[in-house]
Amino acid sequence: MNDVFIIPYSPEYQPDFKRLNIEWISRFFTVESHDLEQLDYPEIHIMPNDGQILFAGIGDEIVSCVAMVNMGETGFELAKMAVSPTTQGKGIGKKLCLAAIDYARQLGVKTVWLESNRILTPALTMYARVGFCEVPSVPTPYSRADIRMEMAL
Repeated sequence: MNDVFIIPYSPEYQPDFKRLNIEWISRFFTVESHDLEQLDYPEIHIMPNDGQILFAGIGDEIVSCVAMVNMGETGFELAKMAVSPTTQGKGIGKKLCLAAIDYARQLGVKTVWLESNRILTPALTMYARVGFCEVPSVPTPYSRADIRMEMAL
Protein backbone atom coordinates (compact mmCIF):
# COMPACT_ATOMS: atom_id res chain seq x y z
CA MET A 1 0.00 0.00 0.00
CA ASN A 2 1.69 3.16 -1.20
CA ASP A 3 -0.50 5.50 0.84
CA VAL A 4 0.59 3.98 4.15
CA PHE A 5 3.00 6.09 6.19
CA ILE A 6 5.08 5.05 9.21
CA ILE A 7 5.98 7.48 11.97
CA PRO A 8 7.75 7.20 15.34
CA TYR A 9 6.15 7.79 18.72
CA SER A 10 5.10 11.22 19.85
CA PRO A 11 3.00 11.78 23.00
CA GLU A 12 0.08 12.93 20.86
CA TYR A 13 -0.22 9.34 19.57
CA GLN A 14 -0.46 7.67 23.00
CA PRO A 15 -4.31 7.57 22.80
CA ASP A 16 -4.05 5.77 19.42
CA PHE A 17 -1.56 3.31 20.92
CA LYS A 18 -3.96 2.52 23.73
CA ARG A 19 -7.09 2.46 21.52
CA LEU A 20 -5.64 0.03 18.97
CA ASN A 21 -4.33 -2.37 21.62
CA ILE A 22 -7.39 -2.32 23.89
CA GLU A 23 -9.48 -3.02 20.78
CA TRP A 24 -7.72 -6.28 19.87
CA ILE A 25 -6.82 -7.49 23.36
CA SER A 26 -10.37 -7.12 24.68
CA ARG A 27 -11.77 -8.87 21.58
CA PHE A 28 -9.80 -12.06 22.29
CA PHE A 29 -8.55 -11.86 25.89
CA THR A 30 -8.64 -9.82 29.10
CA VAL A 31 -6.68 -6.59 29.31
CA GLU A 32 -4.09 -7.18 32.04
CA SER A 33 -2.35 -4.80 34.45
CA HIS A 34 0.96 -5.03 32.53
CA ASP A 35 -0.92 -4.01 29.37
CA LEU A 36 -2.27 -0.91 31.07
CA GLU A 37 1.16 0.05 32.44
CA GLN A 38 2.61 0.07 28.94
CA LEU A 39 -0.44 1.59 27.24
CA ASP A 40 -0.98 4.37 29.77
CA TYR A 41 2.69 5.21 30.37
CA PRO A 42 4.75 4.29 27.31
CA GLU A 43 7.34 6.96 28.10
CA ILE A 44 8.15 5.05 31.30
CA HIS A 45 7.63 1.41 30.25
CA ILE A 46 8.59 1.31 26.55
CA MET A 47 10.62 4.31 25.42
CA PRO A 48 13.67 4.18 27.76
CA ASN A 49 16.96 2.72 26.47
CA ASP A 50 16.17 3.19 22.78
CA GLY A 51 12.70 1.67 23.03
CA GLN A 52 10.32 2.89 20.34
CA ILE A 53 6.73 2.77 19.20
CA LEU A 54 6.01 2.96 15.50
CA PHE A 55 2.67 3.84 13.98
CA ALA A 56 1.22 3.22 10.53
CA GLY A 57 -1.36 5.57 9.14
CA ILE A 58 -3.48 6.11 6.09
CA GLY A 59 -4.53 9.67 5.34
CA ASP A 60 -5.08 11.29 8.72
CA GLU A 61 -5.89 8.05 10.58
CA ILE A 62 -3.52 5.94 12.69
CA VAL A 63 -4.42 2.34 11.87
CA SER A 64 -1.60 0.24 13.35
CA CYS A 65 1.15 0.30 15.96
CA VAL A 66 4.00 -1.77 17.31
CA ALA A 67 6.39 -1.31 20.22
CA MET A 68 10.04 -2.26 20.47
CA VAL A 69 11.02 -2.66 24.12
CA ASN A 70 14.65 -2.93 25.18
CA MET A 71 14.72 -5.96 27.47
CA GLY A 72 18.47 -5.88 28.12
CA GLU A 73 20.40 -9.11 27.65
CA THR A 74 17.49 -10.92 25.98
CA GLY A 75 17.27 -8.33 23.20
CA PHE A 76 14.29 -6.26 22.13
CA GLU A 77 10.72 -7.41 22.55
CA LEU A 78 8.37 -6.73 19.67
CA ALA A 79 5.21 -5.94 21.62
CA LYS A 80 1.80 -4.34 21.43
CA MET A 81 1.39 -5.04 17.71
CA ALA A 82 -2.09 -3.95 16.67
CA VAL A 83 -3.85 -3.38 13.36
CA SER A 84 -7.29 -1.83 13.17
CA PRO A 85 -9.90 -4.40 12.07
CA THR A 86 -10.90 -2.05 9.24
CA THR A 87 -7.44 -2.37 7.66
CA GLN A 88 -6.44 -5.94 8.48
CA GLY A 89 -5.35 -8.15 5.61
CA LYS A 90 -3.84 -5.31 3.59
CA GLY A 91 -0.17 -5.87 4.51
CA ILE A 92 0.02 -2.94 6.92
CA GLY A 93 1.00 -5.12 9.88
CA LYS A 94 3.79 -6.74 7.89
CA LYS A 95 5.08 -3.38 6.69
CA LEU A 96 5.09 -2.06 10.26
CA CYS A 97 6.69 -5.23 11.64
CA LEU A 98 9.50 -4.98 9.07
CA ALA A 99 10.03 -1.32 10.01
CA ALA A 100 10.32 -2.31 13.68
CA ILE A 101 12.83 -5.05 12.87
CA ASP A 102 14.80 -2.57 10.77
CA TYR A 103 14.79 -0.14 13.70
CA ALA A 104 16.31 -2.82 15.96
CA ARG A 105 18.82 -3.78 13.28
CA GLN A 106 19.97 -0.15 12.96
CA LEU A 107 20.62 -0.10 16.72
CA GLY A 108 22.76 -3.23 16.46
CA VAL A 109 20.29 -5.39 18.38
CA LYS A 110 21.14 -9.09 18.05
CA THR A 111 17.80 -10.66 18.98
CA VAL A 112 14.15 -9.63 18.65
CA TRP A 113 11.52 -11.78 20.33
CA LEU A 114 7.79 -11.71 20.93
CA GLU A 115 5.09 -13.45 22.87
CA SER A 116 1.68 -14.22 21.42
CA ASN A 117 -1.15 -16.70 21.53
CA ARG A 118 -1.76 -19.64 19.21
CA ILE A 119 -5.33 -18.55 18.42
CA LEU A 120 -3.93 -15.48 16.60
CA THR A 121 -3.14 -17.46 13.46
CA PRO A 122 -2.89 -14.52 11.02
CA ALA A 123 -0.38 -12.74 13.29
CA LEU A 124 1.69 -15.88 13.87
CA THR A 125 1.75 -16.56 10.12
CA MET A 126 2.97 -13.02 9.43
CA TYR A 127 5.65 -13.29 12.13
CA ALA A 128 6.91 -16.54 10.62
CA ARG A 129 6.97 -15.02 7.13
CA VAL A 130 9.21 -12.17 8.27
CA GLY A 131 11.62 -14.56 9.98
CA PHE A 132 10.48 -15.31 13.52
CA CYS A 133 10.77 -18.94 14.72
CA GLU A 134 9.14 -20.55 17.73
CA VAL A 135 11.43 -20.99 20.74
CA PRO A 136 10.75 -22.43 24.22
CA SER A 137 8.59 -20.21 26.39
CA VAL A 138 9.92 -18.51 29.51
CA PRO A 139 8.04 -16.95 32.44
CA THR A 140 5.90 -14.03 31.26
CA PRO A 141 3.68 -11.41 32.89
CA TYR A 142 0.88 -12.25 30.41
CA SER A 143 -1.58 -15.06 31.12
CA ARG A 144 -2.56 -15.09 27.41
CA ALA A 145 0.98 -15.76 26.11
CA ASP A 146 1.35 -19.40 25.05
CA ILE A 147 3.98 -19.03 22.33
CA ARG A 148 7.32 -17.26 22.14
CA MET A 149 9.02 -16.49 18.84
CA GLU A 150 12.50 -15.13 18.17
CA MET A 151 14.57 -13.72 15.36
CA ALA A 152 18.34 -13.34 15.24
CA LEU A 153 19.42 -10.17 13.45
